[in-house]
Amino acid sequence: MPESKSHKKGKGSAARTEVPIPGKRRLDAIRGKSTIEVERGGTAQKIDQALFRLKTQMNKNKILRVPQNDMEMAMKRVHHKGINVKVTNLSKTKQIKP
Repeated sequence: MPESKSHKKGKGSAARTEVPIPGKRRLDAIRGKSTIEVERGGTAQKIDQALFRLKTQMNKNKILRVPQNDMEMAMKRVHHKGINVKVTNLSKTKQIKP
């Protein structure tokens, strides 16, 4: 399924997009020392899957971009999983650091 405009915009001007990772999965983007995963699904299960993909990257700053309505739920999932991830909204105007 093709990506929506807002999904592409959430990745920003990343140097590498759709980066393959083990298990026939793909990260949304890697930009310098940052790994970016955009999740627009809005469910806890989808956010957990995105966090699992981010967890594969060891020496990177991890950024999870979600719609602003889902930021609180995403932060709860991050604390529950115990992963060091910065959660931002899709337009990158608000962020919550762990």
